[in-house]
Amino acid sequence: MPLGIYIINENVIEMKKIIVSIVIGLSICSASAQLNINFGKDSPLRKLQIAEMAINNVYVDSVNENKLVEDGIRGMLKELDPHSSYTTAKETKAMTESLEGSFEGIGVQFNMVQDTLLVIQPVVNGPSEKIGIMAGDRIVMVNDTAIAGVKMNQQEIMHRLRGPKGSKVKLGIVRRGVNGVQTFVVVRDKIPVKTIDASYMIRPNVGYIRIGSFGATTYSEFMDRIAKLKKQGMKDLIVDLQDNGGGFLEASVKIANEFLQKNDLIVQTKGRTMKGQEYKAMGDGTLLMGKVMVLVNEFSASAAEIFTGAIQDQDRGQVVGRRSFGKGLVQSPIEFPDGSMMRLTIAHYYTPSGRCIQKPYVKGDIEDYEKDLDNRFKRGEVFSSDSIHFADSLKYQTLRLHRTIYGGGGIMPDFFVPLDTTKFTPFHRQLAAKSIIINEDLKYVDSQRKQLKRKYSTFESFNRSYEVPQSLIDDILKSAADAKIKPKDEAELKQTLPALKNQLKALVARDLWDMDEYFQIVNEQNDIVSKAVKLIQ
Repeated sequence: MPLGIYIINENVIEMKKIIVSIVIGLSICSASAQLNINFGKDSPLRKLQIAEMAINNVYVDSVNENKLVEDGIRGMLKELDPHSSYTTAKETKAMTESLEGSFEGIGVQFNMVQDTLLVIQPVVNGPSEKIGIMAGDRIVMVNDTAIAGVKMNQQEIMHRLRGPKGSKVKLGIVRRGVNGVQTFVVVRDKIPVKTIDASYMIRPNVGYIRIGSFGATTYSEFMDRIAKLKKQGMKDLIVDLQDNGGGFLEASVKIANEFLQKNDLIVQTKGRTMKGQEYKAMGDGTLLMGKVMVLVNEFSASAAEIFTGAIQDQDRGQVVGRRSFGKGLVQSPIEFPDGSMMRLTIAHYYTPSGRCIQKPYVKGDIEDYEKDLDNRFKRGEVFSSDSIHFADSLKYQTLRLHRTIYGGGGIMPDFFVPLDTTKFTPFHRQLAAKSIIINEDLKYVDSQRKQLKRKYSTFESFNRSYEVPQSLIDDILKSAADAKIKPKDEAELKQTLPALKNQLKALVARDLWDMDEYFQIVNEQNDIVSKAVKLIQ
């Protein structure tokens, strides 16, 4: 017994050390963070610790102590809200990397074609471009290890290509028209991660910018793109947040600040123990004039909803699309010594009019919460605004024009655009799901890149006159047949072709240029974008 008591006491000391580090972490996140820690004999913390030690020391079979603790944390969080979560060190790194603005590697956009890594584009001024790696190159070896034809998964390939800044990696490359395998030594460097998907002048005087997520570099990316659009004559702006799942609050707030008058409220947070906080515009924005349209759909969430709610509530612009996701819970990251992380919900987000962004949920019932989007489809909410019903208690008023808006979770647009399911047939969806479209596109561009670049020296000439060749359609249909995928009948095939051809044209443009060009093509058949263009002109 004395030995058991000794072990417990030693572990309590260690637990206290961990708790102290967590407290420090929370203090950094918020000066108002308060933790009440009870180490008494009846404390739940002590009870949990004794249970874990008993299982680890005397349970009949051996156990993985780390996994045991991780499962325990996940079990506790599961009984809370849907967005409190735990991630391992590896998962945490992967989750945060895309938002932190950069990673360390060789700097290429690539895709896998027939078990081979095909370079789509080297990153401009990146380490690969600097030593002569080109679009269309195939990377077949990394540090004398074959990665082509050996069924190596994409995650393992990325692991081999990435590495610390300044480290070297030897690549074996096969290039069309050149015999044998060429060797390139790349010095890895910081590779920027773009969060702005596209920007261009969609109509005379009307700029378009699509924000894919809100990360550490989003604000600077946004301002650079805005400066270029203004030079091209932009007076009004469409901000596309479709499919934007959120990210950093600070990025969303800083961009909203560019549109709003001094002291205009952007968002506020309220929690049980965390002191409420208000974020207000400073009045020094560069986009205080001109019409604004914000585009959202059912996958626009969190930071995207914060920006949208601020623009709508302050009557600075109008919202077009479908009701947004409804993720209005504030998570505070709590880092553990091993690099893992717990993201704990500490407050709610509220729009300037007082609407809570978060849609309703039942604690511990994550399954029902995850079915919400499916339920919207079943209710017909994405197809008709008449299927959306709000209680009178959910009515709010915008702050300047006193227009009626609604709470209850998510942002309801000012102009509803139904989802058109007729554009993409079941056959088209199967082609996309099996990666047949993108694989055949990559093979086509790989074989025709020089000819296409020679024929279309500018995107403008390409967009004006390029037509998808029948041979590419035939290759897709052959690959589909090989995969036992067929249209139901000739009518479905005929219905599939317009959207398929538009998608292929956009993909070819992307592979020859970049994402700006891709979206210039696909947006012309995007109903939400088309509605915004009509409204803003």
